Parts: sequence; structure tokens; C-alpha cells
Amino acid sequence: MTVTAPYTIVGDPSSYAGRLIVTCEHASNAVPAPLTTTPSDQRWLDDHWGWDIGAADVVRELVRLKDGIGILSEFSRLVIDANRGTDHPDLIRTSIYDDALSFNVALDDAEVARRVRTLYDPYHDAIDRELHRRLSDGGDVVLLSIHSFTPEFEGDKRAMEIGVLFDNYVSVAERLAEGFREQGFVTALNEPYSGMTGLIFAANRHGREHGVIYIELEIRQDLIATQADAQAVARRLEPAISALQVRNQRRT
Repeated sequence: MTVTAPYTIVGDPSSYAGRLIVTCEHASNAVPAPLTTTPSDQRWLDDHWGWDIGAADVVRELVRLKDGIGILSEFSRLVIDANRGTDHPDLIRTSIYDDALSFNVALDDAEVARRVRTLYDPYHDAIDRELHRRLSDGGDVVLLSIHSFTPEFEGDKRAMEIGVLFDNYVSVAERLAEGFREQGFVTALNEPYSGMTGLIFAANRHGREHGVIYIELEIRQDLIATQADAQAVARRLEPAISALQVRNQRRT
């Protein structure tokens, strides 16, 4: 599969009035040209290793409901991971377990630099532009990064349905989590991964740079495996997100 751009903007940046900007760093399992894949690669690209199943559909529905803006990556996390720093050891994985990824086998510094320049940087630059555009209009902005996780990983069954990940804004995370619980979701803070260990890179990078509230949401993949299910979940998430935004705006 090839792509023509490293990101997609959802919503209309020229006219939207919402306060919500939503990102999805693992929205796609695409491998852009000139890279090519093998059937063995495709196994991992189609799996959670290659992308966050259902996450992009949640973003699109939240943007529709909230008159917000979404920024979706258009390259697999196995090509380059937009939710890791460029100095992170897992920025580009060369294998999954003992299975080598053909498009990463001959990886050298020049190829890493090419992927940063043509995929990684344009994606993050797009987030910066949309945050700057929205903040220049005045008022508060909430930045959400949407991801999904597997119901079971390496024998560990995950009971939580929603994870609210944070490394700052503890009270905001707690209010969101309580709002999701009121909608019937089994919700945990900093699970199945912890924002305190650097695993919310994109939200942290852009939230801190622009001085906005930032949170990453992890949604269990079996809840959003189809477009219809993802849209339904987004509609259940929306009341808690709306309540947070209203409360945030009242402080200004």
C-alpha cells in the first residue's frame, strides 16, 4: 500500500470553532513508496504492531461531534513511530520478536533521516500548525492523542476498556476518567501504559510546546474494531470531553 501524503487533516481548519484538536499517531498501516513489503511483513502490518486498529475512526467521529480538528498519520508505526522521539530505540523496529521486517533490514542512517524528513517531521509540523492556528483565535484548546490497545498481550488479559494516560494535568485526567466511568466504561489511569514513563511522546511534545492541556486516550481494540463500533464509542466518550472543555473555558 502506498500513500500520497504523510498525514490527513480531518475537519476544516479554516472554519472550525471547536476547542478540540485530536491526533492519531498510529492511524494507518501504510508503507509508503519507495519501500516495498513481503507477505511476512503484511502479517505484522495488519496486526496491532502495524497500527492502532479503530483509533482513526474514533478521531473522525470526535471531530465531527465537537467541530474540532484531527491529524491522522498516513504511515505505519513500523516504518517510523510518530509517538516516539527520534532518539528512542524503538523509533524504527527492524523485527517483531524474531521475524525481520524486510523494509527495515537494510536500514542505515541515511534512510532513517529520509523517513524523519519525509514522514515524521511533516506529521508533527502539521500538529504544530493546527495548534498555532487555533490558539491564535484565542481561548483554550484541549489536545487529545487517540490510541488503541489489545485485549490481551503476551498472556496478560486487560480488563480495562479505556486508559487515560498523563504525565501532567492529574486532575484533568481524573475528571475524564470519572466521566468515562459514568458512561459505563471500565476506566483506568495510566494503564495499560503509563504516561509517566515517556510513552505519550506526541501529546507531551506538542502540549508542552504550545502550553495546552494534553492527554492520551487508549481504547481497547475489541470495542472499536468496526467503524460503527468506533463511532458508538466516540459518542460515549464525547460527554466527558465536552464537560472538560466547558470547565476549562470557564477558567478563562
